Formats: sequence, C-alpha cells, structure tokens
Amino acid sequence: MTCALAVASGWAAPAPAITQEAKVPPYTLPDPLVCADGTAVRDVAVWRAKRRPELLEIFAREIYGRTPAGRPAAMRFEVTSVDREALGGKATRKEVTLWFTGKTDGPRMHLLIYQPNGVSTPPPVFLGLNFIGNHTVHADPGITLAQPRVVYDVPRYRPADSQPAVKEEQRGAHADKWQIETVIARGYATASAWCNDLCPDRLDGLKDPMSVAALFVTGGAEERAGDAWGAMGAWAWGLSRALDYIESDGDLDAKRVAVHGFSRLGKAADWAAAQDERFAMLVTNESGCGGSALSKRIYGETVAIINGKFPYWFAKNFRRYDDNESALPVDQHQLLALIAPRPLYVASADGDQWSDPRGEFLGAQGAEPVYALFGKKGLGVTAMPALNTPVGETIGYHDRTGKHDMTDYDWARYLDFADRQLKR
Repeated sequence: MTCALAVASGWAAPAPAITQEAKVPPYTLPDPLVCADGTAVRDVAVWRAKRRPELLEIFAREIYGRTPAGRPAAMRFEVTSVDREALGGKATRKEVTLWFTGKTDGPRMHLLIYQPNGVSTPPPVFLGLNFIGNHTVHADPGITLAQPRVVYDVPRYRPADSQPAVKEEQRGAHADKWQIETVIARGYATASAWCNDLCPDRLDGLKDPMSVAALFVTGGAEERAGDAWGAMGAWAWGLSRALDYIESDGDLDAKRVAVHGFSRLGKAADWAAAQDERFAMLVTNESGCGGSALSKRIYGETVAIINGKFPYWFAKNFRRYDDNESALPVDQHQLLALIAPRPLYVASADGDQWSDPRGEFLGAQGAEPVYALFGKKGLGVTAMPALNTPVGETIGYHDRTGKHDMTDYDWARYLDFADRQLKR
C-alpha cells in the first residue's frame, strides 16, 4: 500500500524531522490481511485465529514490550470516598484505590470516578489516564491531592527541576482537557488515574519501587530484556486494571467503556485497546509516533527521535528501527486494525505537525480493510477531510484547527460518536 503526497501546514520542528509533505520518502505499508507466511485473510475466523494473534505478538516483541498476563491474583479494590452530591448534585464522585499486591505498602493506583446522578441504568464510561494527578482533571475540592513521585511543570507535563509539594492551586489545571461536567451532562461516567501511579514518566521510572514495572521485575530502561515492556506498556496495563474495577461496580456499565488518551497517553490507550477486547471503544487524540501515525512516513516525530527522548517508553527492540523505519515488520494502521470491529475514533490538529495529522488519518484509513472484514464501514472518504469536518462511521476522524491539545471541540465529536456507538 503506497500513499500520495500532499502539502503540510507550516510548523517548525527540530532537525532532523521532516515537516514538509514533499520530503516524505516513498514507502510501502504491510497488509493487515496478509499473514507472515503469505496466507490471505478472507474471513473473520482466520483473522481471529491467526492474523490477530500474530500482529499482537509482533507489536509486543518489537515495539511495546510484553505485557504480564492478566490481573494479579492478590489485587483488591478499596473505595476510599464517595460523595453523592458532587458537582452541585449532578454527579456522584468516587475514589477507589487498586492495591495490585493486595498490600497497602505495595504498588497501587488511585482511580477517580464521576457518574451522573438521576440515570435509570448504569451509564457507559469514558476511561483515561491523566498527566499530573487526579486533582488536576477538575477543580472539585473533594478530590484527594496526588502524592507526587515527581512534580510536572504545567502545562508541558515534563518533570520539573525540583519537587515541591502538590498545591491546592493546581486543582483543575487540566480540567479543559477532561470536560467532566459536559461528559456527565451527556449521560456518561468518566474515570481517570494518574499515569505516574503505574510508572513514573522519567528515565528511572521503571525502577521506582512502587511502579508496576518493578512489581514484575522489569529492570531499568537499559538493563531490561529487549522485549520487556516500558512505561507505555505499564500505563496500558493499568487501564485494563481500572476496567477490572469497573466490572465490579454495579453503578457502571463495564460493557460500554470507551478508553481514551491524549498524546503519549493516547499511545497507551491504543495499546490497551488493541490487547484488551473488553474495551468497547477507543478514542485516540493526537497520539502521533508510536500511536496512530504511520511510522514509515518518518514525518514529524520519528522512531529515532522518540526513542532518543524517551528510552523508557517502548521496548528496547524498538530501537532497531531508529532511522530504519523501512525495516519495521508492522506499522500503526495494523495496531488500529486490532481494535476491529469495535468503534475507533482518531483525532488530529493542524497546528500539531509533530504528531503528523496526515499520518494519523492514513493510519485510520489503513485499518479499514479489517473493519470491512467484519462488515463495518470505516471513514467513508478516500481523501483527508477538510479542517473541522468529522467523518466516518465505525471509524471516525477529524483534523481540527489549533495546537496539540484536547479541547471542547474534540470532546463534542467524541460524545457525538459515542452516542451513535455506545448509547442503547
């Protein structure tokens, strides 16, 4: 599969990144419906029995690292607070701690949930990780302040030079990215946990004694095995553990959980949904390289750039493809194909050429043959749509004006899509 060239919008990025469409080299995408031995996949049975497991194995071995199987036997949940009159009475707020070893001195994740009041049946849920603590997704003073392992510099979500205490004024710092009251008003619950609870987003995070990477004796960024997981895998694993809790909560509909993520956490959501078919829908927002954008385009952030900046995110084996994307046995359209036949929404922003909007669109488009195998309609277009023009049926896509962000425009599109796909 080859792809046409088009003009990209002007955006400056550090060398050696390509940010002009005319400089994208020719490339060929591997076919999601042709097995490694050349077998053509012509029905769902062969996809499920052979091709899907084969692709999951390649992505695990070469890109994301291998995920420990299933839920820890000793894991338990503890509801630590409930407020049934949250957000002015519109919602019930719950805080839940997931103890991964069952012990209070072991690795854990704090899950924050808002569910709409006055609904007659358990609502569907939007579940995603946040960058800098649960208290930043809404200004609600009832949210417990996160206890940081590292403090992030808002709004860049990069580790700060110092580690001061979390402050009250940080409440709601990322509320615009979550739009919780809008989500509640549309009849959905929302759930979030801090990615650093699972694996701190820093070079030595895999060795943090409270990370799930340490729990599974992963080793450090350089000491681990080539196919061992990194932070991305640990974050994706945590999303599945949050779903384990949701399955136990009769107030929520665990069969209608949309996993979502923005930027690096969009990459984690992609990998979580690809592996765990319990997720009913995926929303991936500007997830770029290692997420929804095609690696072989080497546009914007590349494999070499991302591995150089974040050597602990992906498997060490992914470094084999630094400045060598043509050798990749898979590409991200095949990752998105692993979501089929479940609904998938991919979003871009024209001011975020680093994440390669066209590459994200082409990633979604490249997943269409697998959706068609299931009798599902995809994007419904052959060319990238105009700005602020959402398209698609079971696969949705938009490219909005603006920068790298998750905005009220994005949320309106996701909720419209969920209304069509998840509402009964």
